[in-house]
Amino acid sequence: MRDLVTAAALVFDFDGTLAPNLDLPDMRRRVIALTDANGVPTQVFERLHIVEVIEAATEWLQEHDPSAAETYHGKAHRLITDIELNAASSTEPFPEVRALACTLRQSGRKTAVVTRNCSEAIRTIFPDIDDCFDSVLARDDVPHLKPDPRHIVQALDGLSVAPQLAAMIGDGGIDMHTGKTLDMYCVGVLTGSGDTDTLVSAGADLVIADVGRLVELDWS
Repeated sequence: MRDLVTAAALVFDFDGTLAPNLDLPDMRRRVIALTDANGVPTQVFERLHIVEVIEAATEWLQEHDPSAAETYHGKAHRLITDIELNAASSTEPFPEVRALACTLRQSGRKTAVVTRNCSEAIRTIFPDIDDCFDSVLARDDVPHLKPDPRHIVQALDGLSVAPQLAAMIGDGGIDMHTGKTLDMYCVGVLTGSGDTDTLVSAGADLVIADVGRLVELDWS
């Protein structure tokens, strides 16, 4: 536990970590249905995450059907944003999150949120998030999304903390893998998409039930 409590900064995922998870499988099915309807071959996108599906399909369309590319790109991004906003209207952060953020701030730790969700959705769910965390970088704030480590590096650069002195907290293998790429201490939480085996195999140093457990640690 000392590797965690001695961290100078803690970087949190949002969806599934600080607030309940979106139905990402359903979102992916709907994006793929739209992509299939535009004639994009499955092999172009089958192993990609949702946003990367859209970008890869757009590139393919730009080459094979340029007139459809811009329309597809706009429709696909509106689709995922609408899904996020619809879910956000009935979602709140987990109850311990604000207390944890306050505890970490009082202890002198820096905090960041890095998320693949859109900014409007996370601020609908968590209107005071900017008051609770030192940095918040959503999908529309950055040129590179995790699992690209530059998403986390951008957040840590803003906090003036090296990755090796920081911890990554998230619910998915993507969070653990990206954190380990940067030699961060990684904490998996079981409130989202990943189970213990998934989180540990992706690099988690510690797996806990939820972020509320972090309030119980000695941060002095």
